[in-house]
Amino acid sequence: MEIRPFGPDDGTAVAAYVSLTNAGREVDSPWMPPMTPTEAAGWLRHGWDGEPPLGFLGYADGTPVGYAEYSTSTWDNLHLAWLWIGVHPDRRRRGHGTELLCAMEERARSEGRTSIGVDGWDTAPCEPFAAAHGLVRRSAEVVRRQVMAEVDWARVESLHAEAAAAAADYELVRRTGATPDEDLAALAEITAAINDAPTDDLDIEDEVFPPARVRDYETAMIGQGRVLHRVLARHRGTGAPAGHTVVVVEGERPHLGEQHDTAVARDHRGHRLGLLLKTEMLLWLREVEPRLEQFDTWNAESNAHMVAVNELLGYRVVGRMLDFQRDVRDAIRRDPDRPL
Repeated sequence: MEIRPFGPDDGTAVAAYVSLTNAGREVDSPWMPPMTPTEAAGWLRHGWDGEPPLGFLGYADGTPVGYAEYSTSTWDNLHLAWLWIGVHPDRRRRGHGTELLCAMEERARSEGRTSIGVDGWDTAPCEPFAAAHGLVRRSAEVVRRQVMAEVDWARVESLHAEAAAAAADYELVRRTGATPDEDLAALAEITAAINDAPTDDLDIEDEVFPPARVRDYETAMIGQGRVLHRVLARHRGTGAPAGHTVVVVEGERPHLGEQHDTAVARDHRGHRLGLLLKTEMLLWLREVEPRLEQFDTWNAESNAHMVAVNELLGYRVVGRMLDFQRDVRDAIRRDPDRPL
């Protein structure tokens, strides 16, 4: 296999990446919307917060048969590289996935990274592939979907009123788009509260969120053509930031959205702010995003509190992802007669 890097401006390679991604989704996660070339180029240009993944295509006899995404951070977790490996369903079990994984592993090792993480959908081939490469399952994430046509609005309004009564000392602020410069430091403080979410057995450090990184996240989302909606909670008496929730809606496909962070600062928990923020967001989206049909949220399976909130609001499970990790300071010896 020949493995070649590619970027967002290489239209031919991006088209191959999109085609391979969508072929995999049809088999592994058919509930996922198909990737578009615009989405792919935006992701490869901006990433989550201004540190986009490196893209690689694997070619067999001149035909693209698989791809890899290689992601690292310069803010934190300097020991870690996170990977996604995809192979066309018709070309699996021929060693292509192994070659891609080994190439990314070697890259991580050469850069001084000591650990790799790899995600995979909870399908029959996933864990055997991981085990063959010394990857140990460390966590599981569940993807839930909020379908707007299925929302019980009377129940949402009732839950919102109950939560508002419990959080009478807090005010909510709705904001679309980028945060004003003067509010970035306070927002960064709230954003860091996401570090209290469970990470199970993953070898990861708390993420660092200076104001510049929060700005980079907003710039990345807007740069990908997404409309960013944020609801913030502030303590009425002190003005202290207490929590926030974020949903982004695609500009290209305004019927699709994603739930991003929901976090409440530790000193302000116990007032039902999580429920208040999420019901407020739903009610706001009903007003300002009339074409929105669905949005997905990702939670660690062990995040009992947020899972309970999502289920209370009618989210339904659509998929499950497994998170694997291993130390790469020593390469794994593999059986060349066992194609993976």
